[in-house]
Amino acid sequence: MSSPAAVRSSSAPAPRSWSKRPSWWVVLLAGVGLAFLALPVLALLLRAVESGALMGALAGRAVLDALVLSLSSTAVSLVVVVAFGTPLAFVLARTSFRGKALAEALVDLPIVLPPSVAGLALLFAYGRNGLAGGTLEVAGLTLPFTTLAVIVAQVFVASPFYIRATRAGFRAVAPDIEEAARVDGASENAVLGRITLPLAGPAIAAGLVLAWARALGEFGATILFAGNIEGRTQTLPLLVYSEFQGGVDAAIAAATILVLAALGVLIAVRVMRWPSGAGWFS
Repeated sequence: MSSPAAVRSSSAPAPRSWSKRPSWWVVLLAGVGLAFLALPVLALLLRAVESGALMGALAGRAVLDALVLSLSSTAVSLVVVVAFGTPLAFVLARTSFRGKALAEALVDLPIVLPPSVAGLALLFAYGRNGLAGGTLEVAGLTLPFTTLAVIVAQVFVASPFYIRATRAGFRAVAPDIEEAARVDGASENAVLGRITLPLAGPAIAAGLVLAWARALGEFGATILFAGNIEGRTQTLPLLVYSEFQGGVDAAIAAATILVLAALGVLIAVRVMRWPSGAGWFS
């Protein structure tokens, strides 16, 4: 039986190339568009370097607390996203059932929802007077304005990025490869663990890092559902908002950390060619 790596390399499409270069006006407009998107990021980074705000603010407690909370909460969020998102992506990729279109729409919905709407929806669902609030209180859980609420908000907004990429990865695995493994006597669990998941690995990795980046930058749903309590629910995006009301240095530092983290993730995804199996991330 062929190894997943060998199958992946043998089935990889040949690189595409175009012989004709675009017209000068196309290049010009493309350059203007890229400059428009890059200028705000460049301005922020230059301001952080010129003011020395990054190093100074990192020595302060507020930025460090927000950084630790952001990293720890997003780590927990990713565990939850993978635990529940992987089976959901597999079901959506491999099965047909009544209401599948609605299920896929619900998965995608957090991507297009305004952050404030997402926060209100979470509050009405899991708040004290929400649909599931009473059940959670019986179980001894109170979500709003707690660190757990930060994680819930991050999971809600980040899950679609992971599920969509993982679903595309599962769909890209050739059925005959899995069937060959079954013919050789492999169980369904063995096929999933030794064939399907490794072959879908690049797409899963792409979805994972992009979901982390989305969770790290979450703001609107968090501030409505979890509040902006320093040391408890104040993540880096919330710190940027709070500090911008007064001193700017801490806001610049937190914003710079977020920009560098997001930019690093997106560059890594493309340099390591993870999007090759991630569908719409290509």
